[in-house]
Amino acid sequence: MNAPDIPQPSRGDLPVVLLVDDEVRSLDAMRRTLDEDFEILTANGARAARELLDQQEVAVILCDQRMPEQTGVEFLKEVRERWPDCVRIVISGYTDSEDIIAGVNDAGIYQYILKPWSPQHLLDSVRQAVEAQSLQKQSTRLSLELRTSTGAMRQKLATQFAQARNAFGFERIVRAVGSPLDAVCDTALRIARYDLSALILGESGTGKELLARAVHYASPRMAGPFVVENCAAIPDTLLESELFGHKRGAFTGAYEEHKGLFQRADGGTIFLDEIGETSPAFQVKLLRVLQEGEIRPVGAARSIPVDVRVIAATHRNLEQCVSEGRFREDLYYRLAGVTLTMPPLRERLADIPLIVRHLADEVASQLGHPPVTVNDEVMVCLTAYHWPGNIRELRNELGRAMALGDGLKLNPAGFSSRVLQGCAATPLRQALPAGLPQHGTLAERLDAIEAALIREILLRHHGNKTRVAKELGLSRVGLRAKMRRYGLEDA
Repeated sequence: MNAPDIPQPSRGDLPVVLLVDDEVRSLDAMRRTLDEDFEILTANGARAARELLDQQEVAVILCDQRMPEQTGVEFLKEVRERWPDCVRIVISGYTDSEDIIAGVNDAGIYQYILKPWSPQHLLDSVRQAVEAQSLQKQSTRLSLELRTSTGAMRQKLATQFAQARNAFGFERIVRAVGSPLDAVCDTALRIARYDLSALILGESGTGKELLARAVHYASPRMAGPFVVENCAAIPDTLLESELFGHKRGAFTGAYEEHKGLFQRADGGTIFLDEIGETSPAFQVKLLRVLQEGEIRPVGAARSIPVDVRVIAATHRNLEQCVSEGRFREDLYYRLAGVTLTMPPLRERLADIPLIVRHLADEVASQLGHPPVTVNDEVMVCLTAYHWPGNIRELRNELGRAMALGDGLKLNPAGFSSRVLQGCAATPLRQALPAGLPQHGTLAERLDAIEAALIREILLRHHGNKTRVAKELGLSRVGLRAKMRRYGLEDA
């Protein structure tokens, strides 16, 4: 049975959330969960949703994947084209759906939520989406005001602008003091202000897109779009159309004009992931775009100028690919204005405890799972494993352990056999940061790690306990207790 549109009275300045689902019960359940915090609009399908989007500005769209007119991903791809400011969330009960995975890029999906969802998880997800949209709008407004203001007002706006920028920037890259990532982030921050192309190297799952996003939001282009394309995920025959666009009738199936990602990224940044997977024929066309600053949609008679900063990434050794003739040398040097290398997780041992705690909270929220604690046994196991899949693998293992656990503490038994076998095969001394005790009980060694981290962060923040507590996810009372325990009151 199709759900009727449910009219909602205007509720002032509350953010507007549009729910799209053809099932009445699903719409009612989501509306009851979100109604106190947001102004809710509902639609029983894509057609009704389009009518509402034409009439009212919407902050967030939650769309079911399985609908009779078209899938949620198909509809949200259209939303990305016509109403790009809307934050897009898709809901699905099908965890292995290739359409959902592809939609993260194709439709610019902010998040996907699996059924059955928990009310708190749904509410938290929408709150975060609204906050992200609000910060983006604030950044755009501040950018415009900053260009026309002078004196004290200009300084005030610059401060607000920096605060908005930090919400998306390098502060989100979790690392300990002395991490190998410090030098990478320092270089990236320095070059962000200049309109240079950048090439990010590193294994899959090391956070190359996160670094590219931080560069964008630390640059003068931060008020513009940040557009992502995985070059390995699209056949070469379609990649040109996806990036440069096409005219109606340009090829079989081109029933309407399509605006490419370079046009959508105009004034901002485009991130081309896995650039090393592209063919030599496509590389020639991309080189021309970078040299001329213009694109020619497939089937078009004229070129279109674009103002886009390009950040590319690959897990391959591009210099070797150049020497083997698989990647154009001139394109390589055009892309590698600055080269940044993301170290693998196995070279960031001191970062792992902080990353685990950060990811554990994030994954629990996404799964609708209560927050979990990570005990010493689990932390030692996770620190000892070599993580060939890097942070992406770590995130998956934490999700697995939460799903298979039966309490509020992670159990090593919940991890996959490869992690457990890898932990057993790795000497514990290799998992400890240099300079820390190589002998003693498990508790003594972990205490040494924790004390060293707290001491380093206290030094970095010049003893500011509020900042230290915030970075470590502790209360001020909890931080003081740990400082007393480790004799750091005078650190």
